[in-house]
Amino acid sequence: MIENTKEIESLIRLLDDPDREIFEHVHDKLLSYGSEVVEYLESAFGEAFDPIQQDRIANLVHEIQFRTLKEDLSLWYHGGAFDLLQGALILNKYQYPDLDEQKVINQIEAIKRDIWLQMIYDASPSDHIKLINHVLYAIHGFSGNTANHQDPQNSYLSQVLETKKGNQISLAIIYAIIAQKLDVPVYGVNLPQHFILAYMDESRSQEFEGGVLFYINAFNKGFVFGRRDVDMFLKQLNLKPDRHFYEPCSNTDIVKRILRNLISAYEALGSTDKVRELNELLAILDE
Repeated sequence: MIENTKEIESLIRLLDDPDREIFEHVHDKLLSYGSEVVEYLESAFGEAFDPIQQDRIANLVHEIQFRTLKEDLSLWYHGGAFDLLQGALILNKYQYPDLDEQKVINQIEAIKRDIWLQMIYDASPSDHIKLINHVLYAIHGFSGNTANHQDPQNSYLSQVLETKKGNQISLAIIYAIIAQKLDVPVYGVNLPQHFILAYMDESRSQEFEGGVLFYINAFNKGFVFGRRDVDMFLKQLNLKPDRHFYEPCSNTDIVKRILRNLISAYEALGSTDKVRELNELLAILDE
């Protein structure tokens, strides 16, 4: 909790100082306060008329928020990366730092509840998937964004839940999170140029080799397919059928895939600063 608000306000007023040395001292001092100073900076931004001061306030707010984001991602990763939704929400805050996480969690819980109300737990795996597909695609209206596939908004869960349109990875994440909450063993598979889901045979969960009952394409309304289809897809790409193309990947791999999608999307838009920062986030997960 910041005690000396007068000092904060005085420092903010000095952000437009033409003396570079004074500005850098003020910048570093405000930066040292961390996220607690953001609300003061945002308030000052609304009252500032000087474009230099506005620009410096905006840059400082972003710098503080980006530093916090890197710390959160590092904690998630080094803490075991157990919660996929949390990892996706951390990345969501890159573009939407004021994200209401609880709203996203509630939206996912609402879809889960709609499935759970109709669920018969001793039903077959294919029946479970038919029900999830019906609720997710027919009732809630989710679909792959084929018209604007490169749009970075496709990778932010909050936006996908609002627009009901996403890319392979974001739709697969929503699908897998909901399925796992319902004790349906569906996990992400890091296929090249595509991201799919695998329905696992839980009796063989300790040995993923051969433990996949079937695959699911979340981008194509939950279309179900088999191992031979994966074989053919890899053959078209001239890739050898490596084991990790068939089996569930880690949550870290999934979050890295989101980052690579975003890097590709922002490269296409020529957003070099975003590309640089997203590569910094990717480096955290490569430590």
